[in-house]
Formats: sequence, C-alpha cells, structure tokens
Amino acid sequence: MTSHSCVGFGRRAIVATAMLLLGAASAFAQTPSLPEAGLTGALAKIAHSGVVVIAHRDASVPFSFLDRSGRPIGYSIDLCAAIVEEIGRTLGRDDLRIEYLPVTSETRLPAITDGRADLECGSTTANLERAKRVSFSPLMFVAGTRVMVAKGTPWRDFHDLKGKKIAVTAGTTNIGALKRLDEKFGLGVTLVEAPDHEQSYRLLADGKVDGFATDDVLLSGLIAQHKSADRFAVVGELLSYDPYGIAYRHDDQPMKSAIERAFRTLVVANEMDAIYEKWFGRRLPNGEILGIPMSPQLEESFRVFRTEITPDEK
Repeated sequence: MTSHSCVGFGRRAIVATAMLLLGAASAFAQTPSLPEAGLTGALAKIAHSGVVVIAHRDASVPFSFLDRSGRPIGYSIDLCAAIVEEIGRTLGRDDLRIEYLPVTSETRLPAITDGRADLECGSTTANLERAKRVSFSPLMFVAGTRVMVAKGTPWRDFHDLKGKKIAVTAGTTNIGALKRLDEKFGLGVTLVEAPDHEQSYRLLADGKVDGFATDDVLLSGLIAQHKSADRFAVVGELLSYDPYGIAYRHDDQPMKSAIERAFRTLVVANEMDAIYEKWFGRRLPNGEILGIPMSPQLEESFRVFRTEITPDEK
C-alpha cells in the first residue's frame, strides 16, 4: 500500500501519542504481579465463572469478522485468544471457555464499562477521551481516516470532500475527524451515519453517498471482502491518526498485567510477526490479500518488548 502523510500530525506527535495512550513497554517490569495486586476485577469474575467474554465486530476485516460458519476470526481475535491463554496460566486453569458478544461501534465500549464483556477485540482507536472510560492494551495497529470512492472519481486531497455526501459509521472517531476538517476549511460535507461498516459500505455501493470515510485498513478490508477492487478505491491522505488497542475495564490492574504478559510472550517468541503476516500479508478466507506492511510505529512498539528480554530468556 502506498504510504500517505497524516494531515496535522508530525512523527514526534504520533510516537508521543502512542506512548501516552498505550504505555511504554519499559514500564512492564514495574507492573505488579497478580499475587501483589490481588485477584480483583475481571479476573476474579473469570476465576468464578470459568468464562472469558469477548466483544467482537462482525465486519471489521481483518481484525474481527465472521467466517462462513459465523465464527469470529481475525487479527484482534487471535491476540485476544493469546490473552485468554495467559489468563488461564495466571489462574492456573486450562479449562477457560470463550463466549463471544457481538457489538457495534456504538455498543462496544459500553459492553466493557457495563461488565458484559471482559475484552473488546475489534478495531478500536485508543484516544485520550476513551481512555477516561476504558483501558487499552499496548499498541496493536496504526490506522488513519481515509475515503473510499467509486473508481475514477477525481480526487487529489481532502479539499475534494467539498460539497460531498459521505457515509460514516456511528460511534467512530472518523466522524470527529471529518467534522473538524469541515469546520476548519468550510467544506460543506454532509455526513450520513450508518450503524456498522457493512451498512456504510452498502450506502456507497448503492449510490446513496459519494464516499465512505473510515480507517484506511478497514476500507481495504471491505474491498477485499466484497472483491470490489474494480469498483472502489481508497483515496487521499490520512485525515487522522488512529492507534488501535484492545479495550478492557478501566484501571483493572490484574487484567492489565495479564494482557501485557501475553503481548510480551508473543513478541519474545516471534509469534506476533506471524500473526500479523497471517492477516495482513497472506490470503484472507475469501482469497484476497491486503498486503499491508507493519507500520514503523508498530515495529518500534514491538521492538521495545524485545529489549526487555532478560539474560535468562536469551
């Protein structure tokens, strides 16, 4: 995929934001172990029920979507499966079950704050506003808002949004990004909200809007899922910076420790790269290949994990 600059964001700001939201891996050594922190929060509930509830999305390819049998699959689902394994090791159990709770962009965070789900495994941007309500895993992906339009549509940059009718998915940060751009440059954009990405895509496919704006990787995933590369293209520069994380209950220290141990285990064992390649470099279940290389920010995040290897682990 061709790289694009992010409107209004410098490299230093990007790295600083990621570190602020998701935490530097160097702090992991200071994270208290479960016996010190106490068995509280979601892990206490899981220890009692033997069930980990994962909130998932139906059409956030390749992060969280359904296979032909209706089973949740994807990059985020694989990472959450590794977290469940770590929770099992923490609790000394190998019999934990996973229950899946379908959510939308609007209901995903309430599912965590209401206690209906233990982990939200989709394509969720970790920003400061959301961090007041939930906590996030270390960085797992970096995306940004772009626009999907019919192939052949003249498009140079964000000024081509002027006067356009653009589909957006309710509850996403992309709405705020477009509103800020509209207010700053007087573009006269009309936003048409749909409840999920699939329905936003359908608005464009049915000719009811001029474009669909969401995270670039999700647009590429929808094109791959629908095999519509001959109909649509993702155009323009990045209109926002969106670091993804797995959401969990706010300030749940035992869960935080388990998640960070799971990430570190995957990186140190060189399994994280394989999981990434599985979903972004190889063929998806429908035969399409996204071909999205790992971003420099994500590579750096994982590199920090590797520097934390102790002499005994080498």
